[in-house]
Amino acid sequence: MVNKLIIVSALLVLIGCGESNTPQPVQQPEPEQLSAVEVEPAVELSSAIDTSPVELDAVLADQPEDVQARFLYRHPKETLEFFGIKPGMSVVEPLPGRGWYSKILLGYLGKDGQLIGADYAADMYALFGFMSPQALIAKETWVTTWTGDAEGWRNEDSAGVQAFVLGTLPEQMKASADAVVSVRALHNLARFEDQGQYLSKAIQNFYDVLKPGGILGIVQHEARADMPDDWANGSNGYIKKAFLIERLQQAGFEFVGETDINNNPKDQPTVEDFVWRLPPTLRGARDNPELKAQREAIGETNRMTLKFRKPE
Repeated sequence: MVNKLIIVSALLVLIGCGESNTPQPVQQPEPEQLSAVEVEPAVELSSAIDTSPVELDAVLADQPEDVQARFLYRHPKETLEFFGIKPGMSVVEPLPGRGWYSKILLGYLGKDGQLIGADYAADMYALFGFMSPQALIAKETWVTTWTGDAEGWRNEDSAGVQAFVLGTLPEQMKASADAVVSVRALHNLARFEDQGQYLSKAIQNFYDVLKPGGILGIVQHEARADMPDDWANGSNGYIKKAFLIERLQQAGFEFVGETDINNNPKDQPTVEDFVWRLPPTLRGARDNPELKAQREAIGETNRMTLKFRKPE
């Protein structure tokens, strides 16, 4: 009898062990717990969701020393955070130039993002009066040449690149962008407004390219309110805050707010002064050590940082 009890007990133990080794159904998270990445059936969650989002600090730390030297005045981290720029967004950058901000945005927006460059119209460049005929001809193919250059700034983890010329927004780009980040790009548009409505056309493009609820972030050399309007018309690089807010509200944008992160109270220009007298250009002071030192002590220009929204 005892032997039978021992045998029965052993069988029960073996059965219990077999049950504990049987695979159990895995409880999946509720839909709201998942990221925006769509998970295909039979795909492991760990491989379908990127658990390592791009960190802005890491992107900034990876920039060259000469770029990081300007952070003291340009505050890219605080600026992009104020505008609400996030990885995966589609962002338009007017007047991207040689890519100071572009290279930061390409890394930060990441492989799910898109950076769209937007240059001045070729006929507006002719109004500056200093560009050679060859340079003006080259501007006619800017979309192709800039996107080619920007491809060279990318890696496999960077945002994709597109481009258009202000005043000629392609139909397929309308309502496609999450944000427009305009850094020191509006003064020339304002300067030549009466010769081709360049500012008006650019503002309309900003409005049209944004999705409903999209953000327009602006960093711009700021003229003091007491300066003459004909001095603060963009020809000296400075424009007034009230003028800019009024123009954008007239176009339908909502003014969200501002921050003083790019203000520089040391920059107190007179009517004889212009933006490019200060770093990094230092026009008129490069060969004068004393004057150069004075202007470097001021630093870069006083800049307003404004945030607008396209209504939902």
